[in-house]
Amino acid sequence: MKTIGMIGGMSWESSVTYYQTVNRAVKERLGGFHSAKCLLYSVDFHEIEACQARGDWERSADILSEAALSLERGGADFIIICTNTMHKVFDRIQERVSIPILHIAEVTADELAENGIDTVGLLGTKYTMEQDFYKEKLIERGIKVIVPGEADRERVNETIYRELCLGIVSDDSRKEFLRIIDGLTEDGAQGVILGCTEIGLLVNQRDTGAKLFDTAEIHGKRAVLYSIGK
Repeated sequence: MKTIGMIGGMSWESSVTYYQTVNRAVKERLGGFHSAKCLLYSVDFHEIEACQARGDWERSADILSEAALSLERGGADFIIICTNTMHKVFDRIQERVSIPILHIAEVTADELAENGIDTVGLLGTKYTMEQDFYKEKLIERGIKVIVPGEADRERVNETIYRELCLGIVSDDSRKEFLRIIDGLTEDGAQGVILGCTEIGLLVNQRDTGAKLFDTAEIHGKRAVLYSIGK
């Protein structure tokens, strides 16, 4: 079993989901007392969020690169960055380490392809929904990406930062997200990517008839497959 290096803390609320996901997936695959071999480097999200807000992606890349190097030195065989937004600086982190990093959008594209999805809705932070670094990975695979309108993008972004990253789960916000998901489906989405690792704390497949793709779960489970050589 390869050792998974996890860069977490963005926010720590979803890092909990990752830790549970990788261990449950190993137990499901291998049975018995098996659990994931993993290292977790949890950053201070206050620093990362401040970099995002002022557009200082170079500094955030430096912080996460140091985390990646620490994981490599600690014995990780590969790395997962436990957040969607910070894949904006994926290439800068990858070039600093000699071990592979599994890109969250690429493994999500694999999942979409396996489910026959060629048109998908995308929810996430404003950076993920509006910039190209994430969507282009899906488009390269022939997948059309639909995002909500400007007002709904703002609502989604505010809910992520002002509620979910702080551990606040609101019924009113759940209703709003389900409304937005329904709108994406009406616009032609065959499924919807929960493209922020906190969104799964608010909505899940039991809440809607729309097919949801929770990136935290997908990323964690794909990391386990890589770890055990499946």
